[in-house]
Amino acid sequence: MREDIRQRSGGKAERGSLYQEVTDKIVRELEAGRVPWVQPWRETETPLGMPGNAATGRRYSGVNVLILWSAAVEKGFASQRWLTFRQALSLGGNVRKGERGTTVFFADRYIPKGEAERAAKEGSEPEAVPFLKRFTVFNAVQCEGLPERLAPAPLPVREGQAIPQAEALIAATRADFRVGGNEAFYVPSADYIQVPPQAAFFEPINYYRTCFHELGHWSGHASRLARDLSSGFGSGDYAREELIAEIASAFVCASLGIVPTVRHADYLGTWLEVLREDNRAIFRAASLASKAADYLLAFEPLVDVDTGAAA
Repeated sequence: MREDIRQRSGGKAERGSLYQEVTDKIVRELEAGRVPWVQPWRETETPLGMPGNAATGRRYSGVNVLILWSAAVEKGFASQRWLTFRQALSLGGNVRKGERGTTVFFADRYIPKGEAERAAKEGSEPEAVPFLKRFTVFNAVQCEGLPERLAPAPLPVREGQAIPQAEALIAATRADFRVGGNEAFYVPSADYIQVPPQAAFFEPINYYRTCFHELGHWSGHASRLARDLSSGFGSGDYAREELIAEIASAFVCASLGIVPTVRHADYLGTWLEVLREDNRAIFRAASLASKAADYLLAFEPLVDVDTGAAA
């Protein structure tokens, strides 16, 4: 993805404005009752799935998934494939005249030369400085002359076909699932998940959405991705962890062809408080959610969607 980056933030003020720009947009969405990681897929031409770079085949991650999902749904793009102006040219095509791109971001850290010299002189570890870059991408449908393999929109997976894959992924994690009761939760101290039986859900598909939310929490255990899961209910850190699990579940569901939903709508007010207080909170949450989703999807076995059997 580095070759796509063309602009680098000049300093703290500009970095702050970029974080604020994205945060403000997501806050506006939440205030309007729209959740950026749960899009109205059935009401648009946009296919369900994770956005990817059309030239490199790499999936976008973190907050960029939310940005590109929102842009695709808002503009009715019939593709989840994106590329830069130069990438379109390199593939033999071009961006159509008059098309406006979507801004995405790349966050990283680097060690300034002076800091490296100081650390070497003092025999200490150099301190990395965070930076944020922005670059512009276009949806494949905004381009012309692209190879045929990139032009057609991918066909959405029928919900019923995705369920065997969900069952297989849940089983492949070997997480301690305990089915029963009328509440779903994860207990970090004992490292187990409890979910109600599938028959208790009004829609059977909600069972899988709930499982992936709890698996999102499960991924944060000290023996896995080691997030801090010790915060008590009602705290800001608790709300942040719920936000991570919600977005991770959406990413996993979209990857499996299951339409994401909001499991904890009652947290919307708390999430808004968190985002208003910290304009980097959504970047951190989306980044950690991507890591959680990638961790879970790494367990995914090949499944015959007709028989439901793992290959």
